[in-house]
Amino acid sequence: MKIPFNRPVAVGPEFAYMQQALQTGKISGDGMFTQRCHSLLEEELGVPRALLTSSCTHALEMSAILLDIQPGDEVIIPSFTFVSTVNAFVLRGARPVFIDVRPDTLNLDENLLAEKITPRTRAIVPVHYAGIACEMDAIMEIAAAHGVAVVEDNAHGLFGRYKGRYLGTFGVMATQSFHETKNFMMGEGGALLINDPALIERAEIVREKGTNRARFFRGQVDKYTWVDIGSSYLPSDMLAAFLLAQLEARERIQQHRQRIWLRYHEQLRAWAEKNDVRQPHIPPEVEPAWHLYYLLLPSLDARQRFIAHMAAHDIKTVFHYLPLHLSDMGRRFGGQVGDCPVTEDVSDRLVRLPLYNDLDEAALQIILNAVEAFSV
Repeated sequence: MKIPFNRPVAVGPEFAYMQQALQTGKISGDGMFTQRCHSLLEEELGVPRALLTSSCTHALEMSAILLDIQPGDEVIIPSFTFVSTVNAFVLRGARPVFIDVRPDTLNLDENLLAEKITPRTRAIVPVHYAGIACEMDAIMEIAAAHGVAVVEDNAHGLFGRYKGRYLGTFGVMATQSFHETKNFMMGEGGALLINDPALIERAEIVREKGTNRARFFRGQVDKYTWVDIGSSYLPSDMLAAFLLAQLEARERIQQHRQRIWLRYHEQLRAWAEKNDVRQPHIPPEVEPAWHLYYLLLPSLDARQRFIAHMAAHDIKTVFHYLPLHLSDMGRRFGGQVGDCPVTEDVSDRLVRLPLYNDLDEAALQIILNAVEAFSV
């Protein structure tokens, strides 16, 4: 396609930083650039600890280990999310309890949350879809009333806010993605944000293959050894070098993405009303992360015709999540048609428009013109 759905982009000194990493003689995990990323995230977000990981999936797996999820425990997860959100907990033996999403924001429906909680519920995992915040006040209140941990899947939401507070700072932990499709990228990578200081030391151990290696490098022990379960969750410092340049350009990146998002939203408003197409909803207390822009077409047929129409104009548009509760694995956990009706409906109708960090005005206008030429 002449205009792809996504394109990874270097925005500054990425390659110079990678060269510096090479010159230090250390390109494995937890080098200089990894530490600089940790510091930047901790200072900007105000979190006690940020740890880069080799993916958001691995950050989620770490969160499940740190919560001591055991076989038979239940974890409440929206059906409308990526498979990593649920896999991380199923790997520990948990039973996923799928919850439907709100029809306006496509986020976990907090009005359905209390009825999903049982004595076996150990965690709630809200996903800030498209970088638009869940209703965190209600979610945190319900979780606290039942003594249940909240882990935010914030793969879409870095630097987005809810009531002035950064996403990823509400739950006991939060996970970030730096996959090449995200606002800030390192190819493959993620981060675990730890908001409960009591979890920091064990998180460092789990991330370092179950050893106290981090304490050794700080001079707190004279040798390191195996002290807990864990795995190799560290990304290469070469990748962290690339990411640091992206994070340092965060204001410029976010402003550019916001301009694109708002152009879509404002210029397509009349077309959307005419064609019974729904645009994203931003609640008044939310500042989005400007991660993706989607449209909800009136039907599956209209969505498929729209994708074909855009492809004929050399523009790549894509659908998104399939309902997890209706997947082969989801059905093994009891998922049935009708369990999450909003998810089942929007999954058939949603389409995402191109949005990447160097999408220019000429390409944007071509996209807008092509959309407006489509009639449902």
